Amino acid sequence: MSSTLTDLSMLELAAKLATREVSSVEATRASLQRIAQVDPKVRAFLRVDEPGALKAAEASDARRHAGSPASALDGVPVGLKDIFLTEGLETTCGSRILEGFVPPYDATVVRLLKEAGLPLVGKLNMDEFAMGSSNESSAYFPTHNPWDLTRTPGGSSGGSAAAVAAREVFGALGTDTGGSIRQPAAFTNTVGLKPTYGRVSRYGVIAFASSLDQPGPMARTVGDTAALFQLIARHDPRDSTSADVATPDCLTGLEDGVRGLKLGVPREYFTAGMDPEVEGTLRASLEEFERMGATLVDVSLPHTKYALATYYLLASSEASSNLARYDGIRYGQRAKDARGLKELYTQTRGQGFGAEVKRRIMLGTYALSAGYYDAYYLRAQKVRTLIREDFTRAFQQVDALVSPTSPVPAFKLGDKVDDPLSMYLMDVYTLPCNLAGLPGLSVPCGFTQAGLPVGLQILGRPFDEARLLRIARAFEREHDFFRRAVPV
Repeated sequence: MSSTLTDLSMLELAAKLATREVSSVEATRASLQRIAQVDPKVRAFLRVDEPGALKAAEASDARRHAGSPASALDGVPVGLKDIFLTEGLETTCGSRILEGFVPPYDATVVRLLKEAGLPLVGKLNMDEFAMGSSNESSAYFPTHNPWDLTRTPGGSSGGSAAAVAAREVFGALGTDTGGSIRQPAAFTNTVGLKPTYGRVSRYGVIAFASSLDQPGPMARTVGDTAALFQLIARHDPRDSTSADVATPDCLTGLEDGVRGLKLGVPREYFTAGMDPEVEGTLRASLEEFERMGATLVDVSLPHTKYALATYYLLASSEASSNLARYDGIRYGQRAKDARGLKELYTQTRGQGFGAEVKRRIMLGTYALSAGYYDAYYLRAQKVRTLIREDFTRAFQQVDALVSPTSPVPAFKLGDKVDDPLSMYLMDVYTLPCNLAGLPGLSVPCGFTQAGLPVGLQILGRPFDEARLLRIARAFEREHDFFRRAVPV
């Protein structure tokens, strides 16, 4: 019963909950049993909240029994990246400096999930402060890819992706600053949606780079992703960057297909250095779209070559500013033997932050320092505008853009840890979307000969998530890659 339940998609489970064929307590226990079975190998969870999840499941069953479910997904167990504040549950953002920190309130997206009746099974591993592309910068342990335990599940939302892929939870939330939802989705045969900047509230989300961060859903199917997205896409007056736009109906037109749509293929996203199997799989996927009735259009995003440098200047500068608050005084870790304020600061931050976080803080502090601000940070902001204008021109010709999500499939754990530039290049196709504030989605599009998943990226106009999901569903419907059994 347990293995059968965990193989269901979110919408399939929701349908069984609605007819009371299955209870939320049964589904939650099945999820907990699956975690106990496979997580010692996958290591997706930092902490599991079994009592809280079962209590929420019991409340869900009571609502179903009374005929008053809180939402269509009421009772479906999900997981949370450890970047979301959760009242009464330790939240570390994958860092030692926040070890033992128990938030006094919920992030807005956490509150919305609780109000919708979804049991929250626990907190998922991540790269420290969301800085990384492999989950190896977590202060606690690396997460392993369920498709090959010697490989990374991607980052920074690698724990979320691995937990969904390994059938430990039915869905999860992640965050995407430069590809941290889409790249792990591509590496794990899951679907990940990075919404338009401002579409989902950042209130209660531990900040990395405030002009780039965006929470989003991760699930096994496009339909699940759409349903989860609709629960969290709400205007929030507590987030000054939250867009006051209506919650989209992404499920009604989900099956409308791609006939008549123009899909742009950015020539800059098919570059030297891409894995040949990834490129072959992507080219075959583009031909599939043509057979389904879409028109492919060659487009150019000429400033893409500057995106990587622009992103790492801006993101590191914002990280330097945001992470200044971790000083050993207000909350989190505090150096025990420090003598004086300066020593308290240096020892606390030296002991609490990992190597990757220190690297980005130093880069960002340098870029913001007197004499260098105009040459680096200000110039990067100007290039960011040019990148955004590239996308605006492209969307005058096409309805959406399609590209690889990652230039390579999941790489071996340890392969890139000592080569930061090589690691940063893993986000080369995903981070331009964040700089422009656009929605982006990764959907499974095949496997390499070694059995490693490959992801297809779809990018759209601001607040056009429903169209991206529709395009992704048209492709998913032809293949059902999500039905393939994961090895663990």
